[in-house]
Amino acid sequence: MSRLSKDIDPAFQGAGTKGGLEIWCIENLHLVRIPRASHGKFYSGSAYIVLETVVGKSGSPQHSIHYWLGTDVKEDDLALASDKALELDEALGSCAVQYREVQGQETEKFLSFFKPCIIPIEGVYKSETGISNGEKYCISLFACKGEHVVHVKEVAFGRSSLNHYDVFILDTASKIFLFSGCNSSIQERARALEVVHYIKENKHHGNCEVATIEDGKFVGDADVGEFWSFFGGYAPIPRDSPSAFQKQEIVQSVKLFRIMTRGKLFEVAKELLSQELLDTDKCYLLDCHTEIFVWMGRCTSMMERKSSISATEDFLQNEGRSTRTHVTLLTEGLETARFKSHFVNWPKKEELKLYEEGRGKVAAMFKQHGYDVKELLEDDHEPLLNCRGTIKVLQVNSGEASLIPLPDQSKLFSGDCYIVQYTYPGKGRDENLFYAWFGRASQLEDRVDALSHMYAIADSTRGFPTLAQVYQDNEPEQFFSIFQTLIVFKGGKSSRYRKLIAETGMPDETFDETKTALFRVQGKNPNNMQAIQVDQVSSSLNSSYCYILQTGFSVFAWIGNLSSTEDHELLDRMIEIINPTWQPVSIREGSEPDIFWQALGGKTEYPREKKVKQYIEDPHLFAVTLIEGDIKLKEIYNFAQGDLTTEDVLILDCQSELYVWIGRLSSVTSKEEAHTLGQKFLEMDILSEGLRQETPMYMVVEGQEPPFFTRYFSWDPSQANMHGNSFERKLALLKRGSQHSEVSVRNSWPAGSRGGTLEGSRRNSISSNGRGKSASPPLNVLGTKSWASENQLPHSPSPVEVKLFTGSSPQNGSSDDSSAFAWSPALQPMVPPDNVSADQVEGSDASNNLSIYPYERLKVRSMDPVTGIDITRREAYLSEDEFREIFGITKQAFYQLPKWRQNKLKMSLHLF
Repeated sequence: MSRLSKDIDPAFQGAGTKGGLEIWCIENLHLVRIPRASHGKFYSGSAYIVLETVVGKSGSPQHSIHYWLGTDVKEDDLALASDKALELDEALGSCAVQYREVQGQETEKFLSFFKPCIIPIEGVYKSETGISNGEKYCISLFACKGEHVVHVKEVAFGRSSLNHYDVFILDTASKIFLFSGCNSSIQERARALEVVHYIKENKHHGNCEVATIEDGKFVGDADVGEFWSFFGGYAPIPRDSPSAFQKQEIVQSVKLFRIMTRGKLFEVAKELLSQELLDTDKCYLLDCHTEIFVWMGRCTSMMERKSSISATEDFLQNEGRSTRTHVTLLTEGLETARFKSHFVNWPKKEELKLYEEGRGKVAAMFKQHGYDVKELLEDDHEPLLNCRGTIKVLQVNSGEASLIPLPDQSKLFSGDCYIVQYTYPGKGRDENLFYAWFGRASQLEDRVDALSHMYAIADSTRGFPTLAQVYQDNEPEQFFSIFQTLIVFKGGKSSRYRKLIAETGMPDETFDETKTALFRVQGKNPNNMQAIQVDQVSSSLNSSYCYILQTGFSVFAWIGNLSSTEDHELLDRMIEIINPTWQPVSIREGSEPDIFWQALGGKTEYPREKKVKQYIEDPHLFAVTLIEGDIKLKEIYNFAQGDLTTEDVLILDCQSELYVWIGRLSSVTSKEEAHTLGQKFLEMDILSEGLRQETPMYMVVEGQEPPFFTRYFSWDPSQANMHGNSFERKLALLKRGSQHSEVSVRNSWPAGSRGGTLEGSRRNSISSNGRGKSASPPLNVLGTKSWASENQLPHSPSPVEVKLFTGSSPQNGSSDDSSAFAWSPALQPMVPPDNVSADQVEGSDASNNLSIYPYERLKVRSMDPVTGIDITRREAYLSEDEFREIFGITKQAFYQLPKWRQNKLKMSLHLF
């Protein structure tokens, strides 16, 4: 905590000094700290303050404050909670964003702290016992909404509460029912399963049955009949039954008010707003109708800030707005991206420059204020990729891509474009990584050709490799690591680049040893070093580096005063690589001869301070949809591997690089479409973090994530290697544990196999009332951070033997396990059914004993999908005639193809 005074509540002592969550509750008008064991349990008659502290790579803590108000909270507690939130912010140095959270309308950021959900309890928190009087079991009906975080709302127990848009959980004494509205998405059903497990473990102590019910299915299933019996028997749900959750309104207009003395509001402007309208000694209210922002200048007093909150509450009441309207309080300098989006041309944030001599002082300063901060260190130099692979480099020229001879593969030209294919050993097979590298002076046509050729070559390889687009001077670390030694010359050999020179009369700077050339030497070690040709002028020098100056008559090795002994070793090695016959003259900075400066056109000023790599903030994950050419983004807070749902396309924004992750059942059908999404994201720069079009961009397909992507998650490979949609996978994890669902998904780009459209998501539902015992993965109630440095996996299964989906009472268990696989094809590995021998799989006899279904019902996007089949072998259920008509070959010929060829063919026909 940055400062404490007699005006700060003692309960806040030590707050914010360590990463994680801290929670306080208002009890008898006093602040009481909530023990960690009770985090996530909220009482509807109480008010809470939640502090989130995240310590980033730079060591600087970041805070957000949320004050949560139950629906039955008293006015005095409500007012005190808002005042205490301001008080806590002041104690932290006024460096936190504050959020007003109201029961039932919590922000997704707040809900992400308590995954899978929060279910408020009636009553008031009492610190003596931690429970309220009269808390008892009763039948409850909950409505669930949300694809990445779940809003859970208790609704009236009755048929009229059900609708076709939401997912419902009926919690009874001995069984929990999951009812999925026919218009709910697969992702919502999967998240609701997590809530089911949460209720089972926390309310029933793991001792109850679970059944899943599909909207519209009401015959032939005992669980369905039992479910409807609680509502007095089956009756159809009206089509126009509204959702239990309010639709988010579209912001029509925004207005900016200045908050005057005594809480009066004065309208300043509307629509076209600019930052210049905000004065640092005043408070403002930004009315976006669906949400309210209160902006507090740095020079405002605590009294003015408290008055601003009272004015906001009065404004909501006077305007007839819902008391559940989101309110966010911002201190000048801490504006969120959402707030800034309502202003025209909000200035980009200034990047802080940290120099070597000040780094220790920064760390010491934080320590003085109570923060547990280690001295700022350089990034780890360990490569994020297996660097023992093989590399091929192709140059793009006039629409063709030609392989560069091995001795010249480490020599690139800034006027050209190249395709780099790196093959490295993976788990059980070789993996491929492709880069399209654009030289600084390369032509647009060559860049387009490079991408096109990269896509075509990737299609011809086995599986689907990771693809990347990189620009010169913005290469990611792993790009340099795979080359080990790289030299980038000026000029180029491309015919389009040569034509540009001829037409414009530009000087030809293409390197040859008769011309003057200046190279900057950089790198980490002998296995990661580069020589970059720069403009041969003295302003290109920097005291942090070593340089090679070649004049045609002599060679100088210039050593900067701030360079290290490791840099000197790289300098010697690089001279030997560029030309082993050179006999360089070593000169220290400050002792240069006149001939040296003459070769550079004279001596001028150049940077002399130590250049330190800017620290990168924690990454952000966004769910992406493309609607009529417009990209829609939703940030996923406190993300984990479980948020990578197979129906989605997500973008991981790491500032220095971007990842477009494509789920196998998403609506993206081509590499070009994935590339377009990434480009649009860079253009939007939604977080106002200064993203550029030159930011390295990767395209990653589910199931083939490279290690430099998975490092941002607590990664469980078994979760990445599962079949079925996200709902089927959740059921598989609950029923048998993830080890029974580990089947390879390493095939090819999932083009044409999408089930991620809204209609596809709704239709991909399966019957899921299976029976049998299983191991159950405990869900993390409190939520976790997503960095790989944390040991606990947020959704990894635990070998705890509990009884799920049992057909008999919890005490007796089921004596018949024969139906263990009947409920979900996601549980079935890529092996033939029991009645098909292994040697038959490669021939057409593999499907002799299987039922026959028409092609239209077997497709991934079928409007009337077949259930209870092996979804990894949909083609096996086709008749011989229809198979030959669809595939163009016989079944026997198909099964003689390599497995990866089979899968690619099935992909194109919507059968995988």
